[in-house]
Amino acid sequence: MSTQRAPGEVSALYIGLMSGTSLDGVDGVLAAFSEKNCAVAQYSSAPFAPELRADLLALNTPGDNELHRAALAGNALARTYAGVVQNLLAQAGLPPSAIRAIGAHGQTVRHRPQAFDGTGYTLQLGNPALLAELSGIDVVADFRSRDVAAGGQGAPLVPAFHQGVFGQPGRTICVLNIGGISNLSVLDAHGTVAGFDCGPGNALMDHWCQLHTAQPFDRDGAWAASGKVIPALLQALSAEPYLAQQPPKSTGRDLFNPEWLGKHLPAFAATAAADVQATLTEFTTSVCADAMRRFGRGGHALIVCGGGALNSHLMQRLQAMLPGVTVAPSDAHGMPALQVEAAAFAWLAHRTVERRSGNLPGVTGAGGPRILGAIYPA
Repeated sequence: MSTQRAPGEVSALYIGLMSGTSLDGVDGVLAAFSEKNCAVAQYSSAPFAPELRADLLALNTPGDNELHRAALAGNALARTYAGVVQNLLAQAGLPPSAIRAIGAHGQTVRHRPQAFDGTGYTLQLGNPALLAELSGIDVVADFRSRDVAAGGQGAPLVPAFHQGVFGQPGRTICVLNIGGISNLSVLDAHGTVAGFDCGPGNALMDHWCQLHTAQPFDRDGAWAASGKVIPALLQALSAEPYLAQQPPKSTGRDLFNPEWLGKHLPAFAATAAADVQATLTEFTTSVCADAMRRFGRGGHALIVCGGGALNSHLMQRLQAMLPGVTVAPSDAHGMPALQVEAAAFAWLAHRTVERRSGNLPGVTGAGGPRILGAIYPA
């Protein structure tokens, strides 16, 4: 699947909406799909209102009156999604009837596959019924639950899309998405695809930056670059057992959250905030680099997408840790870094509507290929 559309080729239009664990807002794309091609025609984004972001962040941990709070947050998220859809349609000059379906990932607030009763659960808020009502377009949502029901992790779901867009026959390519959590796709030279969640991405860095600078994120990693890495803190963070687990595996804010970080900090109370930020950036980078070294199957190219691709300090450190690998943002490979995951959920919606499987059992550990998601007709 290339990112270009052949002249005269008939294609179907889908919208993909992604709001990830960074909790910064919504990315949306309007994409045209044919049998072998995916072409992103429009892109739009919207930040979360501060109140919504606070509500979603709070819902990542147990609290009072959760059902009520989650329902209202889902409504607010659906309205934010609908605004992005309206912007995409306005940019393209298209009516809702021109779009076959919207793929809406929803906001993950709990992710506990295989836990508790052997099946576990994954929970994404978003009220797709309200989004269908507001947009006038069929909505496909709740992609992860079917994979979990089939014994899988429900994540990551993007490696199959990465293979279609970035795969190169005869060459092993790796794709690293750095959102709130980082995940790696390994596109083998022989056509085999592997993938898993590496560990933290931007989540811990963003939290620390917001706490100490009142900025939503560390732009270009400048604050981290001004500090120095604390080896003992880096070692303590790196001892997290999840990092040593073998795939298939997935994680989220259920594990890598401010409480997890707080358990490691009392011994470093006198450490400058900038030095903690430098160490958190080094931690995320080392986790991703280690995943590439252990599971990259000799790949010599690492394509980076997600918000982390815009962090120049992180990208420089990643390249320094992987001297034999060409590290570059996905922009250099035909798709801007902030569009890749949204396009992936447009692709997954396309697969659902066509009654085709969207998961890779070898990635998630599910019992077999499954058609993912539920359809909410307009």
